[in-house]
Amino acid sequence: MLKELRIKNLAVIDDLKVRFDKGFNVLTGETGAGKSIIVDSLGLALGSKIQSDFIRSGEKEAVVQAYFEPEGIKSLPDIGVEMTEVLILRRSIFASGKSRAYVNDTMVSTQSLAEIGRALVDIHGQHEHQSLLSVDKHRVFLDLFGRLQEEQVGVERLYREVEALKKEVAGLQERMKERAHRLDLLKFQIHEIDSAALRVGEHEYLSGQKTILSNLGRLKELAESAYELIYGADDSCIAKLSSVIAKLQDMAAIDHQASEVLGILKSVLPLLDDAAVSLRGYKGRYEFEPGSLDDIEERLALIRKLEKKYGEGIETIIRYRDNAEAEMKALEIVEEEIAALENKLIMKEAMLSEAATALSAKREEAAQSMEKLVSNELKELAFGDAEFLIDMRREAISPRGIDRIEFLFSANVGEPPKPLVKIASGGELSRVMLALKTVFADFDSIPVLIFDEIDSGIGGKTAEIVGRKLKDLSDKHQVLCTTHLPQLASKGDIHLKIEKKQKNERVYVEVKELAGSERLNEIARMLSGKVTDISLRHAKELIESAA
Repeated sequence: MLKELRIKNLAVIDDLKVRFDKGFNVLTGETGAGKSIIVDSLGLALGSKIQSDFIRSGEKEAVVQAYFEPEGIKSLPDIGVEMTEVLILRRSIFASGKSRAYVNDTMVSTQSLAEIGRALVDIHGQHEHQSLLSVDKHRVFLDLFGRLQEEQVGVERLYREVEALKKEVAGLQERMKERAHRLDLLKFQIHEIDSAALRVGEHEYLSGQKTILSNLGRLKELAESAYELIYGADDSCIAKLSSVIAKLQDMAAIDHQASEVLGILKSVLPLLDDAAVSLRGYKGRYEFEPGSLDDIEERLALIRKLEKKYGEGIETIIRYRDNAEAEMKALEIVEEEIAALENKLIMKEAMLSEAATALSAKREEAAQSMEKLVSNELKELAFGDAEFLIDMRREAISPRGIDRIEFLFSANVGEPPKPLVKIASGGELSRVMLALKTVFADFDSIPVLIFDEIDSGIGGKTAEIVGRKLKDLSDKHQVLCTTHLPQLASKGDIHLKIEKKQKNERVYVEVKELAGSERLNEIARMLSGKVTDISLRHAKELIESAA
């Protein structure tokens, strides 16, 4: 339910707060008083397009803010904003032509604002209309009327399943085209890797061997030199150490304190002997074989070649080989999978066709019933010769079924029915909307309905009927209506009078809720243009008859 609308610096409105309540809210006032401006302001808060002349003269920014109680609203679009007990839609409009949108003080896109606005309010008037003029919505309303939502959801589910199967089959078929080539490639790759007989750590080992063989002469030269220094020469380390030990032995015989050093040097001597033996063996460890270095180079080149193809490191190459083998096995069973999926697709397509055809038949039945009900409503609304038709045309199957559905209307005998969007008269359009909304009262989930000057071109008995229907509609929706007709105003639960006033040589708009004598006087004015005893008496009769 719309609780309050705040408007600042918009058109001739400086700072205005308008409160609404449940039931039937009527807005009255002289022509040009600002009734439509208030409706337009609400439209801006709901995400409608802005115009350059919206901002009050001399101001840089206009703000409109609508307060809703979302309780009881069946569904709201998820726009990523936390919903609370109060839902606040705000729009700031700047002189540059740009605007900012907020929902519960969280900045959102204008598109998101419009999405949530469409779920909250339906505006019907001279220039604005929403859900019922959208052809895409006509199917939704017909399904609601016929209680066919479950069948439509079933069709949509089957359609999604069929499309998923088609995509899967197409993917497998595309794979089949490349299957032979891919299988040959995989077999070659596996054979190439297997033939190499790679071993983990082999690359590192061969690189080390290459370094050694490339420097073999130098290694032997160094080993020979080191051996001579330790053992082979007359002045080798061992010879000199042996001489030192002999001298220390003589010292120890004289002074026992030399024994400690003597023990250390004696322990070193065997180590030097071991080192000399190792060096002597090292000289013969590597016997250069012609071609051995070439073999290593060739093996390393093979590994580098495989790394360029399949990834760096022998572990990566082996893993690539295993993955290739798994893919090859998967490709070998693709044909069986395609056959099974194609059979499943044929079955699902048959189920979809059957479900869509059955849904279409039920829609035709619902359309006939709906046409009669809406046509009857239109006759009560002074469209004695009106014709309402539901155009159903077969189209390619979609999640919605096989039907393109559009509401058509003709106001006069001899005129072919036209789409609702081509109805020129705003008042005429509003009455069509009222007829539809009356029929859909039990199904329509939009909580707030606004009719801007629905009384255009009507009066007398028709005005009385329109007023009664709006009143009845307000039992299930909050209804706001701008009107010049006392027959409508007298039936309002809330009566708001809009007046244009002047202060400090500036025009502003004032809204006042009327009750008692003030309301009686306003309806009397609407009856005769001025308040007289006769108009007051008639106004009282209207109010009493509406109670």
